[in-house]
Amino acid sequence: MVEKSKSGETRIRSLWSILHGDEKGAVSLETVLIIAAVALPILIFVIKFGWPRIKEFFDKGMRDLEEGADQAQIR
Repeated sequence: MVEKSKSGETRIRSLWSILHGDEKGAVSLETVLIIAAVALPILIFVIKFGWPRIKEFFDKGMRDLEEGADQAQIR
């Protein structure tokens, strides 16, 4: 019975070392995290401060377009 637990423990330790020894995706994960850390504040800034300006720009364009269509119908 003691032998089985030691072999099981050895197996778990070997799997644990294999799991922590595998760093194939570490560089990709770090790159994604860095990109997210840079992009998230930029996105928050654009949504908070830039979105009202962008919305107003398109709303003004739609108003101008509608006014032009109304004037074309009158003529």
